[in-house]
Amino acid sequence: MDSVSTVTKVWTREAAFGEKRSVWNSMKRGFLCRCPRCGEGKLFRTFLKTNDKCSVCDLDFTPHRADDLPAYLVIVIVGHIVVPAALMIETNYAPPVELQLAIYLPFTLFASLALLQPVKGAVVGMQWALRMHGFDENAIDGVPPV
Repeated sequence: MDSVSTVTKVWTREAAFGEKRSVWNSMKRGFLCRCPRCGEGKLFRTFLKTNDKCSVCDLDFTPHRADDLPAYLVIVIVGHIVVPAALMIETNYAPPVELQLAIYLPFTLFASLALLQPVKGAVVGMQWALRMHGFDENAIDGVPPV
């Protein structure tokens, strides 16, 4: 007679996934405009266009859906820098409006442009690490990516 195993097999989320993906490491690599998997290949082919795949590890970047999230995050980041600085300078020194506009507008423009690509890279890295939008190699056939 065959014996029945009494060992209970517990399903965990980690057991279902193949490769371990660190969210923070992949976001950091994406912020540095590198491949979120290997950290070596270039993520972007132009300013905001991602490559089709990584030149080093062949990770497919086409499933990413960053959409407007990077722009919103850049607005929040730059706004949290410019607004407190403007309020502090206005209350303590009260410079002329022309001088304030000559400082804040170019700073806001350049800071926004400087952060847009790294923030988009971090968003793509986060999507890869969390297996979002087709970055899951174990996806069930016939079920559309969320």
